[in-house]
Amino acid sequence: QVQLVESGGGLVQPGGSLRLSCAASGNIFTIRTMNWYRQTPGKTRELVASITSGGSTNYGDSVKGRFTISRTNANNTMSLQMNSLKPEDTAVYYCSAAIVRLEGSVMNYWGKGTLVTVSS
Repeated sequence: QVQLVESGGGLVQPGGSLRLSCAASGNIFTIRTMNWYRQTPGKTRELVASITSGGSTNYGDSVKGRFTISRTNANNTMSLQMNSLKPEDTAVYYCSAAIVRLEGSVMNYWGKGTLVTVSS
């Protein structure tokens, strides 16, 4: 069994900051690319940012220069530092990861999401 658990969501005013975290646990040998996605009602899930095991990053156009993704391979965690938040950043944020399990199989896993609300 593998679990991804997000934390850190909440209510923040426009212009404010929030830091999301994702912790992976369970039957894990190693983790390849980790990602943050977000989704609002009626819209498709959007890639926010991704980071490889080597630390290479990629960002969605709407968050470039404002969000920073990072990870700590030693304890299977990932973070998303979100600055200069806008009301349009309001969404449920999901962590996902491509995980190599102890027996060698590779599967993509998702967390249950954490709600970020940007509002005055």
